[in-house]
Amino acid sequence: MTQRPDAGSGAPTLDQARRQIARYGLTADPQAVLVAARLMAAGARIGQAGEVHFARFGLSTGRYRLLADLEDHGGEKSPSQLAAGLGVSRATVTGLVDGLEREGLVVRRPSAEDGRANVVVLTARGAQRLRELAPEHFARMQALVGGLSVEERATFLDLLARVVEGADALTAD
Repeated sequence: MTQRPDAGSGAPTLDQARRQIARYGLTADPQAVLVAARLMAAGARIGQAGEVHFARFGLSTGRYRLLADLEDHGGEKSPSQLAAGLGVSRATVTGLVDGLEREGLVVRRPSAEDGRANVVVLTARGAQRLRELAPEHFARMQALVGGLSVEERATFLDLLARVVEGADALTAD
């Protein structure tokens, strides 16, 4: 495995992990702690970059994900389906939909299946926004992982899935 220097990156080091673990008299694996800390730092950095990226199109990451989810599911979903699909709360979906509705990118309408409930519908303007941003968005997404070979990306996807399975360790009681 190739080690890349992290000079000036602010990323934690293996020595720091060792010192912190020793300071508390723990027996944790410093490398495991380092991998987790670096993954969390990378996630935060990529998240911030994503917000800058989507702001170019007048969106946020959450708004983009909601629009793309609607488009992927025929342009219409209930708020609870959106929340489940995006892994966020209903309140978060309400806030995202409110903003997107103000911009004319989605509308709410009564559900055909349950007149008491509403569904969120992607508008033609919302679909157009997705089409307009697609070329630049997908080029930048590809560039994000451009330093990885096809084989490395496949390995990364496998490893990432396994790490995500362990995410509950951070929130479990």
